[in-house]
Amino acid sequence: MRVLSERSVSPGDKPIITLEGVTKRFPGVVANDAVNLEIRPSEVHVLLGENGAGKSTLIGMLSGLQQPDEGRILIDGEVRAITSPRNALALGIGTVFQHTMLVPTLTVAENLLLGAPWWQRPRKESLRTEVEALSKSLGMQVDLDAVASDLSLGEQQFVEIMRALLRNSRMVILDESTSMLTPSGIEELGALMRRLVERGLAIVFITHKLREAAAFGDRISVLKLGRKVGEITPERFQALHEDDLVTEIVDMMFGKRSDDPENGKRAGTTIAEDAKTVLAVDGVNLPATQTSPGLHNISFDVREGELLGIAGIDGNGQKQLAEVLAGQISGASGKIVLDGRNVESLSVGGRRDAGLRYLTDDRLGEGTVGTFPVSMNFLLKEVGKPPLWNKGFEKTSDIEKHAERLIAEYDVRTPRGHTPVGRLSGGNIQKVVLARELAEGARLVIFNKPTYGLDLANTLAIRQRILDIAAEGKGVLLISTDLEELLGLCDRIAVMAEGKLVGMVNNGENARTEIGRLMIGLEE
Repeated sequence: MRVLSERSVSPGDKPIITLEGVTKRFPGVVANDAVNLEIRPSEVHVLLGENGAGKSTLIGMLSGLQQPDEGRILIDGEVRAITSPRNALALGIGTVFQHTMLVPTLTVAENLLLGAPWWQRPRKESLRTEVEALSKSLGMQVDLDAVASDLSLGEQQFVEIMRALLRNSRMVILDESTSMLTPSGIEELGALMRRLVERGLAIVFITHKLREAAAFGDRISVLKLGRKVGEITPERFQALHEDDLVTEIVDMMFGKRSDDPENGKRAGTTIAEDAKTVLAVDGVNLPATQTSPGLHNISFDVREGELLGIAGIDGNGQKQLAEVLAGQISGASGKIVLDGRNVESLSVGGRRDAGLRYLTDDRLGEGTVGTFPVSMNFLLKEVGKPPLWNKGFEKTSDIEKHAERLIAEYDVRTPRGHTPVGRLSGGNIQKVVLARELAEGARLVIFNKPTYGLDLANTLAIRQRILDIAAEGKGVLLISTDLEELLGLCDRIAVMAEGKLVGMVNNGENARTEIGRLMIGLEE
């Protein structure tokens, strides 16, 4: 890890952009809470933070996609409203998002010309001259005649950076730009960032990986739960020893604060050594795609009564792992053993009948049918089966009684069983899904971000239900991007990164720090 920046620090550089007390709220969530931030020329300003820390919302406001509810944004010392992406570009702010925004069927030149005034002829010859000059000064090779879909991910990102530069951007935001790059591509991007700041540009670099922050950054700001919880200035950055830098950033990102919400009380629970293994996963692999890192030699087990957590930054293969285990994704290799029985060849329904249940993170779009009544959503995976159907005909009164019982047992707040499930709150939709998946015969329950987007009351209720499931002797696999949730509920916590399990931590006094270091790529 390179800790010292190779650039000389210029404390006198005035900020290009200053955020003063910027706050942005969404229903039930404060995404950014009174954030103060300065972005200076000739600096790579790294933004670190877990999922949900508020990075995307902050970038959305800087790129004109959203407007702050409170506070103000100053550009060159003057209060300005960034009203749209076009306005952001006019103000000199270019954004390169994690997923490419190029039109895949167009050439590089055509993509670079998009957004020009419609009444003007395309300036192809002047474009070629400008691109050649930029390519030479930045060491970038860009084939203007290549079709965008034929380029590698790294080349596509270079094209997007070129597009920002051609529009005279003074600040370029790189949002998770290394997430799908090869190691050599990451090094090339880092070298390019250094050349850009040497030209006087400001770079805002968003990453989850501390190694990248230390290697490429000049200044580091850390967001947590919507707040800026710390900053390492260039002067301090250069003065810190590597171990001190790591400790300081891990404490800011993962240290518990006095006002963090309390979670469950399971931490430290001891699982009996002779507890039966409910689920054994051995050497599971899944090919990578352009949008997913795939799965690489995943192996772990879950015992009766155990709550095993899967931590990691979203998008590192957690959802694919859950769907492979549930049978929703084909093409995986390896062994999946449930209660001693190999189930990898079984269908989704076959695995469900064997006792493997999965609660998706998309509770409305995937987990339920919004226009169907609550009563039928309880039975989506049992339609046509006895005892509630007889030779293909539904037994209406029995279905209604079944729904009434589950509504009462799971405290589903609904006017009646005939109400379309899409009209319920997120917490009550989750209760419907939970009631369905915990039907007769559940042995191993997979939860994917079960409390995401829920209010505090429903969050606590769902967490207690998860604890109850484990207490009944079932196995639980809990996938969550909320570290506090995992620390409050789980016995062991595995960490996923780039489709691999990079470590397993027993919950205890030092678990927070150990998991934090694994999540930001410091240990493997």
